[in-house]
Amino acid sequence: MPRTAMDQVKLMVGMEPTAPPELLDELNDCFQLSRMQRLYGFAICVSAGLVCTFLSSLLWLRPTKFAILYTVGNLLALGSTGFLTGFTAQLTGMFKGTRIIASCVYLGSLVMTLVSAVYLKSFGLTIAFLILQSCALAWYCLSYIPGGRAVVSAMGKRCFGGAEDAF
Repeated sequence: MPRTAMDQVKLMVGMEPTAPPELLDELNDCFQLSRMQRLYGFAICVSAGLVCTFLSSLLWLRPTKFAILYTVGNLLALGSTGFLTGFTAQLTGMFKGTRIIASCVYLGSLVMTLVSAVYLKSFGLTIAFLILQSCALAWYCLSYIPGGRAVVSAMGKRCFGGAEDAF
């Protein structure tokens, strides 16, 4: 059944009426950004992320405030790359086969850092999740460098095990 007068006119001349837009199509249209808007979004997010990370380093003696600012800084920095690559492309790239474990551990540690700092108020858990968060971020970033993980794994084996193979 035609919804608009234009759809009725199209039916009269033998054309098909247009389908109503779906929610996903409408959302995609809302997020179409120009190149300059993407650059501004990236610059603002990465700058805010760096400011949060810098401010967190000033509060390292207060683990709750440190954890919150550090995690927010990481989230802003992660979100900033979404402006450059597109958020959908970034999410699909994060959950590719080679990155899915690092992405899940990283995102899980972000959430658990905030939970342990704000809700549980546990100093030990907050520090443990901060360390896990930093390691997962490094492993995630290494997945974007060709051979990055292999080099770091080989260096780790040389430093921490298999020393007899080094000579």
